[in-house]
Amino acid sequence: MNVQRFRNDTPGTQNVIHFNNAGASLMPQVVSKSIMTYLHEESSYGAYETAHRNRESIQQTYTVIGEFINAHPDEIALLENATSAWNMAFFSIDFSNGDRILTSKAEYASNYLSYLRLKEQVNITIEVIPNDDHGQTSVSALEKMMDSNVKLISITHIPTNSGLVNPVEEIGNIAKKSDCYYLVDACQSVGQYPVDVDKIGCDMLSTTGRKYLRGPRGTGFLFVKRDQIKRLLPPFIDLHAAEWTSEDKYEVRNDARRFENWEMNYAGIMGLKEAVEYANDIGIQRIWKYITNLAEKLRWEMAKLPGITIHDIGQIKGGIVTFTVDSLPAQEVKVYLSKKGINVSTSSRSSTLLDMKQRDLPTLVRASLHYYNTEAEIHQFINALKGILNK
Repeated sequence: MNVQRFRNDTPGTQNVIHFNNAGASLMPQVVSKSIMTYLHEESSYGAYETAHRNRESIQQTYTVIGEFINAHPDEIALLENATSAWNMAFFSIDFSNGDRILTSKAEYASNYLSYLRLKEQVNITIEVIPNDDHGQTSVSALEKMMDSNVKLISITHIPTNSGLVNPVEEIGNIAKKSDCYYLVDACQSVGQYPVDVDKIGCDMLSTTGRKYLRGPRGTGFLFVKRDQIKRLLPPFIDLHAAEWTSEDKYEVRNDARRFENWEMNYAGIMGLKEAVEYANDIGIQRIWKYITNLAEKLRWEMAKLPGITIHDIGQIKGGIVTFTVDSLPAQEVKVYLSKKGINVSTSSRSSTLLDMKQRDLPTLVRASLHYYNTEAEIHQFINALKGILNK
């Protein structure tokens, strides 16, 4: 890994130690330049005209993303964020009274809120799959819970608050034996972990551009498996997703773009395409290996500090490291580190209520690493923590 090259490509690394990649990564210059170039052209020649001039490059985005996650271009829909992508998939399912949703203990709040919203309209049940001894979703427990009433298995791949990597491939093997849908929230994994939708065996997968892909905010995408597309009717459609064929008839698109709408942030899409290409050039296996090694180094160094408690779980851990500092609120730690030029974030109980409540955790400090971070930055981070412990 030529880390110095990546740092040279990322001007922000000269300003801060950015350990908030699970919030939003620093964009490489090629990404920000593509956005600015498109915006300049748009302001010079007009928005519609610029989109028309760049239509081939825009269309190429579907191919680039498809290659990155081992999907076909017609299985990709471009959305404005991961929440929109996930909700378009979820609310496209034709739930009926008596249907069961099986989900993970570490499920993200936005997803769970949608389950609760649906439950107000349809007599479904929401059931949480127990964790195994490692703190990850138990595959054996899931297998015992399966029956013909299970309509959806919905799993957060890498949760926001624990370092955990859920066994989505093993869960997919169980889902394949059933007629249920399998939806994966890959918001924290695409760009960090080698995501292969064929190996996972999911029907739908959502993610964002701003996190580990290092793309711009306001971008995301949804994967929908070819043989499921026609079974899923989006919760709303427009003249992009469907064609109005007569006064009382319409035809919905046959590809994943039925989940899109007509108005798009094309400058952001250009940035997203560049971000995926940048990651693909490096190689996702190399990225994953570097991030996990660096995160383990950070956990090792933090474990030496009295007054620091690491709260990560899972047999396999990714680049998100969560911890608390004795007697200090997480927000105070974040502010202190910010004054030292170090970006971290916090993870509140309400973000992953079931997991945090079960483990009796308060708000956590979250340090999330990427491939442009270094061991030297870890040493600076550790020294900053020593400073706050000695206050």
